[in-house]
Amino acid sequence: MSVLIFLLRKEFKQIFRDRAILPLIFIAPIMQLLLLPLAANFEIKNIAISVVDQDHSSYSRQLIQKLSASGYFKLEDYGNSFKHGLSQIESDKVDLVLEIPRDFEKNLIRESHSDLLVTVNAINGVKAGLGAGYINQIIQDFNADVRMRWVNPDGQQNQSTIDIRPSNWFNPNLIYSTYMVPGILVALVTMLCSYMCALNIVKEKEVGTIEQINVTPIKKYQFILGKLIPFWIIGLFVFTLGLFVVARFVYGIVPVGNMFLLYGYLSIYLIAILGLGLLISTFSDTQQQAMSIAFLIIMVFMLMTGLFTSIDSMPDWAYFIAKLLPVTYFIEVVRMLVLKGSGFGDIQYHFLIIIAFAFILNGLAIYNYKKTA
Repeated sequence: MSVLIFLLRKEFKQIFRDRAILPLIFIAPIMQLLLLPLAANFEIKNIAISVVDQDHSSYSRQLIQKLSASGYFKLEDYGNSFKHGLSQIESDKVDLVLEIPRDFEKNLIRESHSDLLVTVNAINGVKAGLGAGYINQIIQDFNADVRMRWVNPDGQQNQSTIDIRPSNWFNPNLIYSTYMVPGILVALVTMLCSYMCALNIVKEKEVGTIEQINVTPIKKYQFILGKLIPFWIIGLFVFTLGLFVVARFVYGIVPVGNMFLLYGYLSIYLIAILGLGLLISTFSDTQQQAMSIAFLIIMVFMLMTGLFTSIDSMPDWAYFIAKLLPVTYFIEVVRMLVLKGSGFGDIQYHFLIIIAFAFILNGLAIYNYKKTA
């Protein structure tokens, strides 16, 4: 125990002695958590639209007002020529063109139908799909309003209708940052701990202090624990700061689940992810090598673990890879506990998986670490 305490003192002194690295450990993750949820937002609003109104009727004006008032569209151009509206798409000034033909109101009243042309810039498939969906829904609502006025000119609603009132659980206001903040916090803690732990050991290889440690009677497991525990504590501190300071006071996210359960899972997860950092360091002789390996792994963690999109939407091969990554399970657990208030019965499978990851990654790191004495 005295050997381990000596190693821990040495590690903490080494970490806090480096004035340049302290902001990267404590300030950078908090700044990223403040900014990234605002940028990583899949809510599409202020879609630029050009309206070609060839009818200039009361109905066409009502439709345009309904589009502008929706909050999803921004009227960038208003004219009489479809060719001009199409040129706006080609110059990337607008995303959609809505053409209202001549006699739109007359055909709608006399023949009970009229055509509208919606042209969508589909270079950005997500934005195009959502924009087309928004405008279709608005046109349907407009059509329903018009027909209701025809049935009841006095505004009285005499027909029986089904009153639909949606109830949104866990995120009642459908705020996208509420969904993103827990996942981004997991990604930041993961990158910080694995990255810094890997570089810490490789740095000792480069400066030669690792050779001095290798010839001492320090056991292999003592050396590994001495490297793991400091970053385990730092990971707990950064996660706490992000969850109870930034998430709560900046984004208004109040955890509803059992925090002892969350921190129990976090403790095991940090052991697993630090084991990954240690494993990377055993394969690297320089910090540049460690950074390259860590970069490749972190890119996979960012894009294939359900941080931005559900893994259920991925192809089978990508879904299989996602299930082999520990970050996938922790992102899901944090969202379940913080937003839904899930209990142990809901995440017991996740506990078994992360315990297996902790044993495998640290076992491989200890096995692969070469000690000469």
